[in-house]
Amino acid sequence: MTDVAHSVSDPAAHPAPASVRHPQDPDPARSTKAAAVLALGVAAIATGPLLGGVVPATIGLLLSREARGDLVAGRGYLTGARHLQIGRMLAWIGLGLAVASLVTASVLGLISLVDGAGQDFPDTSD
Repeated sequence: MTDVAHSVSDPAAHPAPASVRHPQDPDPARSTKAAAVLALGVAAIATGPLLGGVVPATIGLLLSREARGDLVAGRGYLTGARHLQIGRMLAWIGLGLAVASLVTASVLGLISLVDGAGQDFPDTSD
């Protein structure tokens, strides 16, 4: 019985709640790089079928590496991990759309060249 009473009254047994912060801790701030990655991901999706999505998607993926490092270095005081994750996903989808558009245009171009060939001998022969 004394063990229970001792553990209840011992302050080390019950740490302070997580909501109590040190007065000198910085306020959490939103990562602007994560927001930029999200915006570039949206631009990649919008322009991906027109092959223009390659540029914003590539920039977004490169920027996401830096933003990830900033979030890790921020140790919880820098937020925006969800924006970063969604932006990366949209950038990859934009790259996929651009590649699919390029493959489709190439196949259609090859088919149009084959259709235009017709006959390869002169009209005068029987």
